[in-house]
Amino acid sequence: MSSHASEGYVPPAYPYDRLDELKPLADRHDGGLVDLSIGTPVDPPTPAVLAALGGSDTERGYPPSIGTPELREAAARWCEGRLGVQVDAATEVAATIGSKEFVAGLPHWLRLRSPGRDTVLFPEISYPSYAMGAELAGCRAVPVPADEHWSIRLDAISESDAERALVLWVNTPGNPAGGLDDLAEAARWGRERGVPVFSDECYAEFTWDGSPRTILSPTDAGTAAGRSPRAETAGVVAVHSLSKRSNLAGVRVGFYAGDPELVHYLREVRKHAGFMVPGPAQAAAVAALADQTHVAEQRERYRSRLERLARIVGRFGPEPPLPRGGFYLWAAAPGGDAWTFTRTLLAEAGILVSPGEFYGAAAAGYVRIAAVLTEDALKLVEARLD
Repeated sequence: MSSHASEGYVPPAYPYDRLDELKPLADRHDGGLVDLSIGTPVDPPTPAVLAALGGSDTERGYPPSIGTPELREAAARWCEGRLGVQVDAATEVAATIGSKEFVAGLPHWLRLRSPGRDTVLFPEISYPSYAMGAELAGCRAVPVPADEHWSIRLDAISESDAERALVLWVNTPGNPAGGLDDLAEAARWGRERGVPVFSDECYAEFTWDGSPRTILSPTDAGTAAGRSPRAETAGVVAVHSLSKRSNLAGVRVGFYAGDPELVHYLREVRKHAGFMVPGPAQAAAVAALADQTHVAEQRERYRSRLERLARIVGRFGPEPPLPRGGFYLWAAAPGGDAWTFTRTLLAEAGILVSPGEFYGAAAAGYVRIAAVLTEDALKLVEARLD
């Protein structure tokens, strides 16, 4: 836990740094450690994206904080083509430096806008940046329980917490457990209470149960012939990233889209704070969003890896179910002891996973396993168990 000691704020240890001392347990295996603890892409970006990254001629000038017109228009076209909704590139879309900085910084910006509110609501089993963003803003971090399918339970939010809420975060597909939320219901919940709902949809392309979901889905599907319906953006914002979709985690580029008043406010604050996606990264994102073929290929890679990793993990405990979305296995630890299970997988298979407590107290009996290993590495792990 962090502390607010007399000398000032002392940040907590970064969760994944706690795994460093365990890594030598894999040294006895030929080929050494296979690190599946963090969702770092290992597959190459498509050549067109690399060409755009290296040939944009945008290095000298300051890039627009809100995103170039080309990037915002590419994001809007992708929303229509992939999510089936229209958003206005001019007023409802802006760029982010990946998505983590946006998630962690949002409570601070929103509290400046609504100083009478002090609570961040987020899924109880989730990526740690939701809670950390609340802490860094001096807010209350209030986790919302999940149901048996790892979907957020809006009915579990107390009215007193709702009245104090700056924001409700939802995450679909969920990291780490792969759950899918009823985003239309989340949007309704927020509108009825005047609470902005921000939807982390960075794994939308890897939705296995049905089509990609978005908080921007319209309440009325009617539209002009040949066009997708206009998104219902009032009170909601969707957050997307190219890191996982296009294997561009090192480039740090994404976007947010939704309520024009919220988008305008965040654009202006972020301009003053100096948040700018580098010009070459914006050009690469335009190329990536224009191509769906490489994403379809990546989907097939992740699906195959998840199936094979589930069989590997099943050698040491219950075989984990495949997720409804995302590229993580969420595996119950034998006896509920995630740290012992982590050590077992390291010692016996040479793979490093993340103990569930990194993702909230309610997750302590699980481990997260990221399907981020090459075909050669996967064969190596399989061979260790033959």
